[in-house]
Amino acid sequence: MASFAARFCTPGEARDSTATSRPDGPAASEVGAAAREPVRQRVVDAAADLLAREGRDAVTTRAVAAAAGVQAPVIYRLFGDKDGLLEAVAEHGYATFLAAKQLVREELDPVGDLRASWDLSVEFGLANPALYVLMYGEPKRGTTSAAFQAGMQILMGRIRRLAAGGWLRVDEKLAAALIHATARGAVLTWLSLPEDERDPALLTAMRESMVTAVTHQQPAVQGAGPADAARTLRALLPEQTALSGAEQHLLGEWLDRLSSDG
Repeated sequence: MASFAARFCTPGEARDSTATSRPDGPAASEVGAAAREPVRQRVVDAAADLLAREGRDAVTTRAVAAAAGVQAPVIYRLFGDKDGLLEAVAEHGYATFLAAKQLVREELDPVGDLRASWDLSVEFGLANPALYVLMYGEPKRGTTSAAFQAGMQILMGRIRRLAAGGWLRVDEKLAAALIHATARGAVLTWLSLPEDERDPALLTAMRESMVTAVTHQQPAVQGAGPADAARTLRALLPEQTALSGAEQHLLGEWLDRLSSDG
């Protein structure tokens, strides 16, 4: 029996239809995803622009659809609902921030590098207040995105440099939490204040309180107690080759316990 396509198409059209279903051709889902991506990016850009210019309340599906030149149902097909759209805008924000992080050169002084990275985070928040509140004002918003995870890897690399140099006062996870907490707190507090009450001394004081909490005034690699020595050795452990994998894992557990004691 002739196929449905062969019955209602010319021979040439039927051949073309058959050709698109061959195993060596692109999958329909891949073609569909490639076609959707420019539309998806246009919608995210439109939502981010509305957020920056008019605030979060302006980011409605109807307004975003009009700004992006699409029908409202397209947004639901691409993002599920408005919250899915906001999640995509937060991911866009993390990607933008990641690009700024990658442009910053590491300083020879790891403590100076810590200050510079903290300043960069705060400056991004002050320059993009509505986007920053969307990214960091709600727990876990966008934190599963690849850009957020890549940014965390950059931060952990800076903290590891502090540990390797004997500067780190606390364990690495606590250091990351302190850096995040003080930067977020500084930006959100600044944005909550009336403009005539925003004193730059607040930002400087919060940054220096973070530096004091996270680092020693002088590097403490030797003679400052087992916790400091353990943090330094833990930071350098991945570079050694004398131990087997099992030995390195066991030593890592011991060092983690020692570095958290004190």
